[in-house]
Amino acid sequence: MLSNEIVLRPRFQMELEQPCTQLLAKFSKAKKDQSKFIISCVDDHVFIKLPKNQQHFWSPQLHLELSEIYENKCSLHGFFGPNPTVWTMFMFLHVAVGILFMVNLTWVYSNYNLGNSIGLQIGISIILVLTWILLYVAGSIGKKKGKPGMRELYDFMQKTIES
Repeated sequence: MLSNEIVLRPRFQMELEQPCTQLLAKFSKAKKDQSKFIISCVDDHVFIKLPKNQQHFWSPQLHLELSEIYENKCSLHGFFGPNPTVWTMFMFLHVAVGILFMVNLTWVYSNYNLGNSIGLQIGISIILVLTWILLYVAGSIGKKKGKPGMRELYDFMQKTIES
């Protein structure tokens, strides 16, 4: 289901020979029987994350969505992701850098056509590109720090389904 190299926000899908209600009951039971993970069940969605004392900035979460296929067959869609606040911040920063870069390119074009100096704008462009590279590197570091947690969450999900 998962490749050996876990990517940023990986997704997976499984078809299981169990009804959704039985799977939801297994996760509800696991919520009561163990304390290693925080489990939240809302309708046909299950959220699994590490306890607060084990979480760090890059800690992953596992979101599962269960869909009934037949009476005794269920489809499980899952994806890993960082804390929604962290993900939103990263997306905001990427969009902000992109918009600033486009605005700066417009400024470069205008000044160039007017025959004005574009040294400042070229410097800003370089800083924005370096900022984007820094964001990429930070995301890669976060992905590496989150891999062990992703593996734990995935293994726990597998054990719960098989129980």
